[in-house]
Amino acid sequence: MARTDETGQADPQTPASDTAPIPQPAAGQTTAPGARMPRWLPRSMVLALLLVGVFQLGSWAFHQLLGLLINILIAFFLALAIEPAVSRMAARGVRRGLAAFLVFLGVVVATSGFVTLLGSVLAEQVIKIVEDLPAYLDSVINWVNAHFNTDLKRVDVQEGLLRSAWLREYVENSATGVLDVSAQVLGGLFQLLTITLFSFYFAADGPRLRRAICSVLPPAKQAEVLRAWEIAVAKTGGYIRSRGLMALVSGVAHYIVLETLGVPYAPVLAMWVGLVSQFIPTIGTYLAGALPMLIAFTVDPWYALWVLIFVVVYQQFENYLLQPKLTARTVDIHPAVAFGSVIAGTALLGAVGALIAIPAVATLQAFLGAYVKRYDVTDDPRVEGHRTRGPGGGLAGRLRRLPGQKAGEPAMADATDSPS
Repeated sequence: MARTDETGQADPQTPASDTAPIPQPAAGQTTAPGARMPRWLPRSMVLALLLVGVFQLGSWAFHQLLGLLINILIAFFLALAIEPAVSRMAARGVRRGLAAFLVFLGVVVATSGFVTLLGSVLAEQVIKIVEDLPAYLDSVINWVNAHFNTDLKRVDVQEGLLRSAWLREYVENSATGVLDVSAQVLGGLFQLLTITLFSFYFAADGPRLRRAICSVLPPAKQAEVLRAWEIAVAKTGGYIRSRGLMALVSGVAHYIVLETLGVPYAPVLAMWVGLVSQFIPTIGTYLAGALPMLIAFTVDPWYALWVLIFVVVYQQFENYLLQPKLTARTVDIHPAVAFGSVIAGTALLGAVGALIAIPAVATLQAFLGAYVKRYDVTDDPRVEGHRTRGPGGGLAGRLRRLPGQKAGEPAMADATDSPS
């Protein structure tokens, strides 16, 4: 019971009961044992599952179409490379489709003739190597017997090779891999046909393609797209010209060496070295030098060593002297940036990325250069890497200078100096 005072009235400071009142539910609400699920939660779950499904589907489609996208990218850069020639012929009254066809026809005829000539030379040299293989084997055996006091014979060596397990395994693997090689050849031909068709369409319908892209953009964006397209054409053409000049210099240099050594088919081999070393990235140099070394070996094994030495020396000359000068004039890109772009392109797209990395980076650099605000650099010797010397310029001068004192003001006298 509540306490009461002497008059019998209840004490207002004393609560009526020891327990707090239980809140009553509002009208229309029920005291369900569990909370009700929000209405937005099922729809959010369905939307999340739908987004995950769309992402998975897009990722699967992208990986399935990655080969086609790479072919289209190669075709686009090839179209940019031949754009100046096609536009020049179109300006002289030739239909653009016919001009693109004539340019492609010239490229295909030149490439086919070179490959055919090189294939015949290579086949002839392979036959010669096979015919002269017993003589090479006899010379090696005689050298081994003379220097190591052995008694080897060519018949014993041939029988040992024919009875070896690795030779049987190699023949079996080669027989089973004929279908794989045929499939790869057919796939390469189909890929080449795809790139050629897309390149032809991009070059022949260049104005229509630019008009279609600009039709969905506002006028200000149209000017930027056309400017980027023009820069891409100029940089890609400059890259092709620089590579062509380096291929010419490389071919002439290797022709002089091969002709001096008396290696047969020196002009064809020089063309092979020049083109392959410049237009096949990363491994082009080694692939280009292997064939002249092989053919020089058929003349004299020491000639192959001399060819190898010249290839290595010329590669250093090209990397450090020739390529930076030509690249700076035609593509206007720093050699370090060019080297880094090739490494990055190789990591992303393999050999294709290495081939198109330099013109792509040069285009991006030229396009972004117009939007980067630059300022005049002060005439400070430290810009050139020179350390300042003299009063107030070295470490001692900075230590003797009071906080807030400028460099041009005279330094305070030492505390040990007595006043005059």
